[in-house]
Amino acid sequence: MIPGDALLDAFINANILFVVAYGLWYAARFLFYRLGLTHSYATQLRLLNSVFLAIVFSPFLILLFTTLQSNGYAKAVNVNLSDMVVAYYLNGGFSMQATEFEKLVNMRDTFLSNVTNAVGWGAWTVIAAFFVGLIVGTVRLVFSIFCLFRIVSASYAWRRFGRVRLRLSDKTLVPFSTRGLWYYYVVIPSHMLGQPKELSVTLAHELQHLRQGDIEWEIVLEALKPFFFLNPAYHAWKRQVENLREFACDTEVLTRGRIDVRAYCDTLLSVCQQTLRRDRMFVVAVPKVTLVTADRSALRDGRMTFLERRITSLLDMRHLSHPRLLFLATLLPLIAAIMLTAMAIQRPGDWSQDRLMLSTVVNLERLDEINRLSTFGRIRN
Repeated sequence: MIPGDALLDAFINANILFVVAYGLWYAARFLFYRLGLTHSYATQLRLLNSVFLAIVFSPFLILLFTTLQSNGYAKAVNVNLSDMVVAYYLNGGFSMQATEFEKLVNMRDTFLSNVTNAVGWGAWTVIAAFFVGLIVGTVRLVFSIFCLFRIVSASYAWRRFGRVRLRLSDKTLVPFSTRGLWYYYVVIPSHMLGQPKELSVTLAHELQHLRQGDIEWEIVLEALKPFFFLNPAYHAWKRQVENLREFACDTEVLTRGRIDVRAYCDTLLSVCQQTLRRDRMFVVAVPKVTLVTADRSALRDGRMTFLERRITSLLDMRHLSHPRLLFLATLLPLIAAIMLTAMAIQRPGDWSQDRLMLSTVVNLERLDEINRLSTFGRIRN
C-alpha cells in the first residue's frame, strides 16, 4: 500500500507542475501571437493535450531516473532544486542563519508531516478545504452526469452509424455530443429537422469533435476537477482547452469546404440565441461538448464574447503551413522543461554531502547559542 505522505507529495508535485506548465504554455502562446501564428488552433490544442500527458507520465520518468541512480548510473546528475539551494547557501550565495535556512529548506517536509498526521490548525484547514472541495466537486459531477443521462434518455433515436448514435430531443435547444461506455451520442434539437443548413452545420461540427477526441478529454478534465478544485491554474488550463477545441473544430469544418462560412456563422448566432433561454438542467449537465454557449460574463463586463471571437477568427481564417513542424518545434522544449521541473521539485532522496555540512553548521550554531546563554548566566551570577 502506498504511504499517505507519498500520495500527498505526488499530489503537491502535480499541482506545481500544472502551475509551471500553464506559465510555459502562456509564454508559448504569446510567442505564437508575436510570430503571427494566432490561428494555429489545432496545433495549440495538441500542445495543451500533449503537455497534460507529460504531467501525467512524469512520475514514471522520475521512477526511471531514481532507479538508474540507485543502480549506479547518472549519480553525478543532480537537478534537485532543494539540493542546489543548499549548495548555493553553503558557498556563500546569501546570508541567513543556518537554523532559519534549515527550517526554510525543510518547510515542505514539515508541511507533509503535519498534514499527514493532522497536526496543527494549519494542517486541519488544508485538510478541510481539500475534502470540502472534493466532496462538493464530486457531488456536482455526479448530479451533472445524472442530468446529462436524463436528457439523452428522453431523446429519440434518429439514425446510427458505427458507434455513433444520432438522437432528437424536444427538451434541449442546443445540440451537443457526449458518450457512454461504448457509444457516442449526438443530440440535436427536433426543430432543426426543418432547417437543413443548421442541421448540416451542427452535424459537421459535432462529428468533428468526435474525430478530435474532445469528448474523452472533456471527461478526463471534468473527472479531475474535484481533485484540483483549489488550483486556479487547472481551471485556467481547462478553459484554454475548451476555447481551443471550438476554434480548432470551426477551422477544421470550414477547411473541408463543404459548408459556407456565412451559413456556419448564422448557425452559431441562431443557436446562441437559444442558449440564452436554455434550462438549468442543460447548464449543469456534463461532460458534453456543445455547438455554442452564451458568454454572459463577457456581456456584463463589456468584453468581446467568446462567440464574437469565434466568428472573427472564421472571417479571418488562415491556413497554417507545416503544422507538424511547428508542433514538434514547440512541444520538445515544453516537454523538456516539464520533465526538468518534475525532477527538480522532488524531495531529496538521501543525505548528500552538502546536507551533512548544513546539519553540522546548524549544530555548531545551536551549540554556540547554548554556550552564549550559559556564559551570560554565569556572568549574572
